[in-house]
Amino acid sequence: MSGDAPGGMERHSYDVVVVGAGGAGLRAAIAAHDSGARVAVVCKSLLGKAHTVMAEGGIAASMGNSYPEDNWEVHFRDTMRGGKMLNNWRMAQLHAQEAPERVMELEDWGALFDRTEDGLISQRDFGGHKYARLAHVGDRTGLEMIRTLQQRAVALGIDVFMECTVTDLFKADDRIAGAFAYWRESGRFIVFDAPSVILATGGIGKSFKVTSNSWEYTGDGHALAMRAGASLINMEFVQFHPTGMVWPPSVKGLLVTESVRGDGGILTNSEGKRFMFDYIPDFFKTETADTVEEADRWYDDKKNNRRPPELLPRDEVARAINSEIKAGRGTPHGGIYLDIASRRSPEFIRKRLPSMYHQFKELADVDITAEPMEIGPTCHYVMGGVEVDADTQESAVTGLYAVGECSGGMHGSNRLGGNSLGDLLVFGKRAGEAATAYARSLGDSRPQVDEKDVKSAQTSALAPFEVEGGENPYTIQSDLQQSMNDLVGIIRTAPELEESLSAIEAFKARASTMVVEGHRQYNPGWHLALDLRNMLIVSECIAKAALAREESRGGHTRDDFPGPDEEWGTKNLVVTLNPEGTGVSLHEKPLPEMPDELKGYFA
Repeated sequence: MSGDAPGGMERHSYDVVVVGAGGAGLRAAIAAHDSGARVAVVCKSLLGKAHTVMAEGGIAASMGNSYPEDNWEVHFRDTMRGGKMLNNWRMAQLHAQEAPERVMELEDWGALFDRTEDGLISQRDFGGHKYARLAHVGDRTGLEMIRTLQQRAVALGIDVFMECTVTDLFKADDRIAGAFAYWRESGRFIVFDAPSVILATGGIGKSFKVTSNSWEYTGDGHALAMRAGASLINMEFVQFHPTGMVWPPSVKGLLVTESVRGDGGILTNSEGKRFMFDYIPDFFKTETADTVEEADRWYDDKKNNRRPPELLPRDEVARAINSEIKAGRGTPHGGIYLDIASRRSPEFIRKRLPSMYHQFKELADVDITAEPMEIGPTCHYVMGGVEVDADTQESAVTGLYAVGECSGGMHGSNRLGGNSLGDLLVFGKRAGEAATAYARSLGDSRPQVDEKDVKSAQTSALAPFEVEGGENPYTIQSDLQQSMNDLVGIIRTAPELEESLSAIEAFKARASTMVVEGHRQYNPGWHLALDLRNMLIVSECIAKAALAREESRGGHTRDDFPGPDEEWGTKNLVVTLNPEGTGVSLHEKPLPEMPDELKGYFA
């Protein structure tokens, strides 16, 4: 089918349309179905291929199976401290309170968790968590979550539109009326009539050159929400996971789970020094071991010893690794060493970390039971996302909800490992129930999609076919990724951020004339041209917010403002699309006030 061929137009009507089939999207769809909605899931990839499968370590939930003294209050405190107190306190509270029940629910639906000797769900240690609380399935927890939720959704008969991309949201009277999408295989268009849309599209990692994220993560939900009139929050906070593969180049950035460190792995530089003891921040000194002896004792006696510094929150570890590499103490391939081979038996490693063993053996010809891994920071997660109501996950646009990585607030300035999978389950369920309640409350008075808007969405999607002599979208994407990597990475400065914003304006100009060759069927160049629009919006959001926040906090480190600032700790940065739709507007917003009874946990 050529670019200008009409090709027909499918039309479907639902109560709730969920965009994304990861953990958040599937849990939301199941909740909507169980609440009585007619629901559809629309996913860019194949069902079961969502990026959630890459989550390896576990689901953070204070079940108390390893430590009976663990409870939601401790989990809440750890989450807020990990996010440097910039979290939406209500979201952190709900997450800590409800995660155990969501994990038990998964088990009821068939998830096969690792067990303790007593037959309870096994829970492992992770950075930033006071107690071992990550429910896990070896180092393949995300895969088991997706398998379980997918099986549940299929059993319930929920409609799934696979390899289908949403490009626009429709509104009527400032309320959501539906969504516009196309089949990636044929290029044919689809209109979804639905009063509730739940965005569960994941993150923005493909805007960066080195990332653990899969190809789908182009900021679709973030950009769709902005174009519909919603706001984004905390976009300056991008988490660079401390440990991604650095060799060979074809797998640079591929995730190495934090479980390696939770199970005894240590970080060393090229001189053989266990360097994390040099990077313990004052904020965490009281609970972090300052000698090798105490750190090693912790693995066998956690009550009488403090945690190893390798298990500091991810932002602290990533900055330390970055500093060692910059100081010339990196590995031959530009990383540092992660060593578990000298500390655990081959049998232990293969049992606890089967995916890591296979990943390094197959992709890098490294046997992690016999030699250390070369790792380095990789763009992994964005704490920022759509600004939502904590209890319902509804955005500022009536009928539009966001959940998972594309929503913001829960994790503050830095996410603790394991909190993402709990986030997906807790708020996926809440969003599905809230979206259904709203849709059913409308009765027969639902907003109707305007046919002019359908025509406009179709014209916009086909625009790259109309250009003559323009630029290839792959070139623009490559340049954008390099620019974000170099100028908006782990360590930031005002001149570099200003340079990045100028570069983004140039990329936007180039993108306005990018050209797509061929037809609409099987055309990845066309798909990328549409994705690039979203990548450019979210990249501008990140750079603009990073320039405005003149402090270092969590996943945002300014070399020209190296420490946290008390005043900046009282406010969020919120971004919206400007009235012309050509760029990003930014304003400050006070942090929600935490109730006194919760403040007591930080006294």
